[in-house]
Order: sequence, then C-alpha cells, then structure tokens
Amino acid sequence: MSEIEEIPSGVLVVDKDPNMTSHDLVAITRRQLKFKKIGHCGTLDPMATGVMMLVIGKATKLQDKLMCEDKVYDGSLKLGVTTGSQDKESDTVEVKDVPGFSEEDIDKAFKKFSGDFEQIPPMVSAIKRNGVPLYKLARKGITVERKPRAVTVMSYKVHRVALPEVDFTVNCTKGFYVRTYAHDIGQDLGCGAHLIALRRTRSGKFDLSRAIKTEDLKVATREQIIEKMIKLDEIAEMLSE
Repeated sequence: MSEIEEIPSGVLVVDKDPNMTSHDLVAITRRQLKFKKIGHCGTLDPMATGVMMLVIGKATKLQDKLMCEDKVYDGSLKLGVTTGSQDKESDTVEVKDVPGFSEEDIDKAFKKFSGDFEQIPPMVSAIKRNGVPLYKLARKGITVERKPRAVTVMSYKVHRVALPEVDFTVNCTKGFYVRTYAHDIGQDLGCGAHLIALRRTRSGKFDLSRAIKTEDLKVATREQIIEKMIKLDEIAEMLSE
C-alpha cells in the first residue's frame, strides 16, 4: 500500500508555540506521520502562537482556498517604542514619551484603521523582490520601496489599556500584517508602537478548539495525529456553509 493511501487526507490544526517557524511544524508532522506530502496555509512569525493549518495529502490542493479566508488575532502593542521589524524581535529605532491617553483616544486611533484601507508591508517579511525575500534584504541593511496592499479590518476590540501597553483583537483579511497595524496605530498617536505579543485564534472556519498543541504533536503517534485531523468530507461541509 502506498504512503498516500495509508494516510487520510485532511487538515491538522496546530497550536503553534513561540520561537518556531511554520516549516518547523511541517517538519515535525512529517517525522511523526512518516509522510511527506504536507504543507502549511500561510506563515506565522516565530514570536506568534496559535492556529497553524497543515494540509495533508489531497488537502494540499485546498491550500490556496484555505489561505484566502479571514483571520482573527489577539495582540498586544507597546506604545512609545518603534522597532525595525515593527515587533519586539528587532532593535529599537526610536523612543518617545507616551502621553496620558484615555481609552477613548486609543479607540479613536484603532477606528481609523478599520474597514478598507492600505498597508505598506514591512521590510522584515516574506514578500519577494526580484525573487529575494524582503527579510533577507533587511538583514543586509537594504530598504526598498514596497507597494501598498489593500486590506480590510472587519472588526476590532480594545480589551485593555494599561499604558504603555494595549491589548486588542482584530478580525482581518488575508495578507494583513498585525505588526504593521500596531506600528501604524502608534504613528497615528504620535508616539510610535511595536507589537509585543500575537496569537492567531481563528483562520476561516478553523479555530483552536480543534487544535493539537505543539508539545503534544512532537510525541504523538501516527494514529493520534490522524484522529485529530479534520477529514476532507468535513472540510467540504465547512467550506459550503
């Protein structure tokens, strides 16, 4: 019996740990399943946690469709500090005093970045310029012009304002950079900001309720992983709703 026939096709939702890449999760799953035809639906920055969708077997054909779905993130930003990567993973570029903003001031800034608008992708990103990922250029200290991208924020909520930190949730379209969202809100407020925490809680119809934790995936048997997978027939039903 072939490798593909032995493994049912479907989606495995993984709750990604911090300090890991999407490729790390694919490699772990390939090792545990002893199966190579596995891909992932979009990347998460190493510092981010939460929903990572792995497509297995024939489900790899659904990769583009699944990646087009909207996303929900929980995030935290820190006002007063701007960084090169727009998150906590790089050096500080600028430090400014943070005024005594009210919750209304913060909400007003968030409201400006709702609905349809454009984002300029960060230099530290996987977008390619002449075949070279921008993050590789950024490592060499090279900055190039990036074209604005149309994005949409369907909804947002500010959960906590404890200056200089702000906790929020954002429901957004594919290709949205939450790092840039935090950066732009900081620029609008005049003091700068960067992202200090990020967790994806939903991607399309897939959320953390069906996810396997990274620590469990590392030691799971083939049978346990197959049991956690969402099979093709259920995926078809989910996408038709």
